[in-house]
Amino acid sequence: MSTDDKRIREFAYQIWESEGKPAGQEKRHWEMARKLAEAEALAPSKPAKAAGKPAASKPAATKSTAAKPATKSTTPKAKPAAKPAAVSTAAEKPVEKKPRAPRKPPAN
Repeated sequence: MSTDDKRIREFAYQIWESEGKPAGQEKRHWEMARKLAEAEALAPSKPAKAAGKPAASKPAATKSTAAKPATKSTTPKAKPAAKPAAVSTAAEKPVEKKPRAPRKPPAN
């Protein structure tokens, strides 16, 4: 089995699981997985973090960074990685608010 077939198999399994493990959808899952693997192979290589794989451990500190005193960082922290498009969240669905009732005038 080639590396491509293994990757397609992994994608097909992930698709099958994400759809609730339905029976009789093997051909459709395999075709979707084949297209994903093909697109992945054609895409320029990206860092492991962007590709959804675990990031490598941080490199050891160098002398220049180790000699600096500990101070408060002024750079903003990086935002967490975005969730895959297939995962739905409550934030995607607009919430309809009920109109407020008019206020009663104050009693005299």
